[in-house]
Amino acid sequence: MQHYVQPLTMPLAARASPGVESAEDLLQRASSNGSHRSNGNGSNGNVASTSEIASTSQAASNGTGHSNGASLPEGTDPPAKVRFDGRGFRRGLNKTGRYTRQPRNDAASLALMEEHGTGYSSTGLIAQMRENGNMWQFKNLTIKLADAYGYCWGVERAVQMAYEARQRYPEQRIHVTNEIIHNPAVNQRLKEMDINIIETGKEGKDFSAVKSEDVVILPAFGASVSEMRMMNDMRVQIVDTTCPWVSKVWNAVDNQARKQHTSVIHGKYSHEETVATASFAATYLIVRDLEQTQYLCDYILNGGNKQHFLDTFENAMSEGFDPEQDLERVGLANQTTMLRNETMQIGKLLEKTMMKRYGPENLKEHYMVLDTICDATQERQDAVTKLANVDKMVEATPPDMMLVVGGFNSSNTSHLQEIPENAGLPSFWVNAAACVDADANSIQHKLAHGELVTTQPWLPDGPLTIGVTSGASTPDSAVEQVLDKVFRIRDPSFKGIEARMELLKLKKAPTGH
Repeated sequence: MQHYVQPLTMPLAARASPGVESAEDLLQRASSNGSHRSNGNGSNGNVASTSEIASTSQAASNGTGHSNGASLPEGTDPPAKVRFDGRGFRRGLNKTGRYTRQPRNDAASLALMEEHGTGYSSTGLIAQMRENGNMWQFKNLTIKLADAYGYCWGVERAVQMAYEARQRYPEQRIHVTNEIIHNPAVNQRLKEMDINIIETGKEGKDFSAVKSEDVVILPAFGASVSEMRMMNDMRVQIVDTTCPWVSKVWNAVDNQARKQHTSVIHGKYSHEETVATASFAATYLIVRDLEQTQYLCDYILNGGNKQHFLDTFENAMSEGFDPEQDLERVGLANQTTMLRNETMQIGKLLEKTMMKRYGPENLKEHYMVLDTICDATQERQDAVTKLANVDKMVEATPPDMMLVVGGFNSSNTSHLQEIPENAGLPSFWVNAAACVDADANSIQHKLAHGELVTTQPWLPDGPLTIGVTSGASTPDSAVEQVLDKVFRIRDPSFKGIEARMELLKLKKAPTGH
């Protein structure tokens, strides 16, 4: 049985930093690749292997001018580590004939998404709210929808490409290397379409069901370099739905690695996107929040207990990380779903620290930063801040409560919940309509820090204004189903909002998507 260990079962540092391998590892992999690539007659045909794709860029990144396996001049020590060029490898996949990274805009797939409710609402309540200034009145309930909410372009693109893969390869086995997005209803739809989701178990990911000539989908938040290399060597058809914003972060850490900077990644070390991002780095350190960054900066300026530092970041650093050597040059990157303001604060703190440590005139040599904050994440956070009037920037009354809809394992949704919750505004995060019991007027909801609680009674009597938003992995239909339950609390005879089919002629992606 072929397993690939993910961070939930093994510390990140123990996974041998997917972007960095020794020369011996690369040689051993190259010599064993034939068992994956054989086409039955001892030849490799026209299928490019991992070693073939990367051979040119690999030699360049050795720093020796010699390809792997070539003898070095007498008296020359071999490099201790050889950095695998993940960026060049990913680009090289285009040459294999087994790689797709663009949607096809297939009409049948789009129609099926409409039928399944896994795209934007075209005729339902959310579509009608968009036509009504993002407002809706029901009995004595006023619903205010955030200016930017729900599906982002990258997520809808990923779901569309998964549907198109099923249409394009109707007879082939199809797998996804993780949930396509963090939404239970959408992932269930894919399972019903006979798409196998490879989930992380106690022993990691089990890829034993994947066979040569199968189709493998890489999810919206990407896959690690190690997984992409494995899929390429298994000669599968790869459908890469990675969000271009995530790819932008990968390019940033790759540039940092090329300039021998340690990538400081603002993110959650076990999140799939951060795992993938780290695999494109050479040396990296993952900071969860501003507090951990302050600890890091204090160490850069004043030194400290090295073992305590290593223990603090035990699961969040590259193999062999040495804070005495690896913090002289750093670059900032981020998990795209983190809080924008916190990432900006972390960047300013790192910049100030490196300037103080090495002087303003040497800052460029010791600090790199590229804006990798996702527009969609920022827009949704800004819209919730505005709707809840957290900053008190306008003369407006905030809603009586917030309703946040999105997967409970969705990082970007957790931050949408965090904004009103930290401002003291009652906020209720649900992942599906099943969280609301209309008959009992109760709601099971999650707090920003992860606690799952039940509130009963939930909706008070009398006029009430509810602000609504949803995570970037949440289809409009999920919000509509939750609001159906809300309306049923006010009116048990409520049968749903009638679809307005004429809105199909006006169909367009909502603002902020």
